[in-house]
Amino acid sequence: MSVQRLALFDLDDTLVDRQLAFSAWASEFADEHDLGDTAPRWLIAADRLGAGPRDQFFRDVREHFALTQAAEELWAAFRVRMPDLVRCDPQVLEGVSQLRASGWRVGIVSNGMADNQLMKIERTGLGERVDACCVSGDVGIRKPDVRIFRLAAERCGRDLADGGWMIGDNPDHDIAGGRATGLRTNPS
Repeated sequence: MSVQRLALFDLDDTLVDRQLAFSAWASEFADEHDLGDTAPRWLIAADRLGAGPRDQFFRDVREHFALTQAAEELWAAFRVRMPDLVRCDPQVLEGVSQLRASGWRVGIVSNGMADNQLMKIERTGLGERVDACCVSGDVGIRKPDVRIFRLAAERCGRDLADGGWMIGDNPDHDIAGGRATGLRTNPS
């Protein structure tokens, strides 16, 4: 059975190294707020690899370190800073470019706040190398909901009825979500 040339990718920890960027942010944040040497480790552990709701994470940070800034302000500053810290390996950029050059349609499907995720895509150079982006905070649908995969495929000019691939790191959001739509999957 032939599968169309459609590749949908997750963003964080698939195309870009979110964990490396988060570690850099944690060190900066600890220094900026004079939180001490152990604070970055606490922040990284509390982050749970980005698995939990960000609003709760920043409420926990505020409480744990007795910060006076509102959790919403801390979260907003994080969303502004993270796109500057995220990097995309040049080999990943080249691979995405080669996929498109060989006739593949390429899209990004990501959960997260639109401002943060779209800026990461733009600042890493991925935006100019993909056909479409579908960010949950922008479209109001989160992975693993099959509608976000359908929308990403449509934005790439494709129909999921003809198959394709979903590549990501999260077994529930990326792999199970992709499979539920009929996409072939591959954990990154």
